[in-house]
Amino acid sequence: MNKTRKSQTFDLTATEGTPHRAPTPCDSNWSGRQEEQPTHEVNPLGGNQRFSLAGRIQSFRHAVHGIILMLKSQHNAWVHATASVIVLLVGALLGLSPHEWCWLVIAILSVWTAEALNTALELLANVASPEFHPLVAKAKDVAAGAVLISAIGSVAIALLILGPYAVGCLNSIL
Repeated sequence: MNKTRKSQTFDLTATEGTPHRAPTPCDSNWSGRQEEQPTHEVNPLGGNQRFSLAGRIQSFRHAVHGIILMLKSQHNAWVHATASVIVLLVGALLGLSPHEWCWLVIAILSVWTAEALNTALELLANVASPEFHPLVAKAKDVAAGAVLISAIGSVAIALLILGPYAVGCLNSIL
């Protein structure tokens, strides 16, 4: 038995700036009949694709490409990479507990996530408004501020975890 449902359809490729919708009784081209729609959901961004291992591998490749693009194009990503490596090496040398590692990993990942989202927003903003626009500048500033907030929080976490070890090392030297 082929089940269908009635629903409003949207065409995301509409050129007039508004999505295409099915006619309603208020429209001049209303025929009184509703189009039958399949019961399965259609992904408006990728069509009617089913899960496949090859598709997941391709998604992973795109994600890795995005990380590489971020590292190649964002100077601050190199600052984050250097800080991440230093914190991970110091943590390994100090023999941190699993609980302490958890906090450091969360802190590091929060900065990387904020930086990736900031990079994505900047790239999209540059496409949407190639010329200077004050609202685009404000959006970029807010996104950069989010990275800064995340970095400050991560430094605080690192100091709370690594600080006592540093104080202990200084006390043993002095």
